[in-house]
Amino acid sequence: MAYFAGMPLRARTLLGPGPSNPYPEAQVALAEPLLGHLDPVFLGILDETSDRLRQLFGTGNRRTLPLSATGSAGMEAAFVNTVGPGDVAVVAVNGLFGQRMVDVASRCGAEVVAVEHEWGQPVDVERVLAAHPGPKLIAAVHAETSTGVLSDLAPLAAGKGDALLLADCVTSLGGIPVRLDEWGVDLAYSGSQKCLGVAPGLAPFTISDRAWDRRIEKPQSWYLDLGMLGGYAGEAAGSGGRTYHHTAPTGMVVSLHAGLGRILEEGLDAVHARHTEAGRALHAGLQEMGLELFAADGHRLPELTTVKVPEGADSAKVRGELLERFDLEIGGGVGAYAATVWRIGLMGANATPDKVALVLAALKDVLGR
Repeated sequence: MAYFAGMPLRARTLLGPGPSNPYPEAQVALAEPLLGHLDPVFLGILDETSDRLRQLFGTGNRRTLPLSATGSAGMEAAFVNTVGPGDVAVVAVNGLFGQRMVDVASRCGAEVVAVEHEWGQPVDVERVLAAHPGPKLIAAVHAETSTGVLSDLAPLAAGKGDALLLADCVTSLGGIPVRLDEWGVDLAYSGSQKCLGVAPGLAPFTISDRAWDRRIEKPQSWYLDLGMLGGYAGEAAGSGGRTYHHTAPTGMVVSLHAGLGRILEEGLDAVHARHTEAGRALHAGLQEMGLELFAADGHRLPELTTVKVPEGADSAKVRGELLERFDLEIGGGVGAYAATVWRIGLMGANATPDKVALVLAALKDVLGR
């Protein structure tokens, strides 16, 4: 058993909003021999990883790659490469990550039009499209991690006009269908630690040719400059030459490659169905316990469930007892709902009937129901 600061590191069942327990294939891959970031063998793995990401994103974008940072860097890369001073960005805000989009776009100097929604509700497409007559960018969260709400991107894309459409797919990719090309989404990002079933540390990212042609050629961020990154990954595949940009986290990319391979071997449709079935079973089980779900009916994510803390229960105390007694992690809410909502994730390897049974049994025990 490993120890840190005198404490044993125990295996946890991670059923919060992320990270989730990795697929076994992704975890085993972390123990593979380390490769250099310019090793031809690694570059082949990187290119295949980008191709696997295209399949999950539902896109043919040649500039698709895993950014060497977490999903939040994917968000920042999307904005710093597309909006600057004077550019108008319309952002749908129906949770914490919509709020963060507003913050990041504002730091780029963009004129931000935030379209506020009640938390727990999906994006109102008509209000978002009517917010400004000619924005450069429209941004929305596909699966809002803070509220457990799914929003439909297809009608937003259909009415975007000349604007670019940016989608946060951090909690959706690998868990529910993502069809960027079919929907008409121009940029999207995700994170490795949720439905992809890999440890935190990478941000899958994709940008269309349409968005690429309208990018800022010298963005304020050197590290996240997609023009420079494209010379190493994504568009560089098969070019015969690579432009060194930074030392890529090769072990993490190998792990992502393995995790994506696991998903594709099972089959995307089967993976999506597994998440849907697990989510429905959890929703039903929580309601049978007399608990009330938070997200709007008809727009609830299967992979991330939000449930209201019952009257008389102490949110933090319950979560602490689950962790101490069952080595089981669930998440609290955020913002105004920090103490009144729990977030339960069934993502990646954890989207299974046994994990549903475990969390329901543990909650019943702790709550005395």
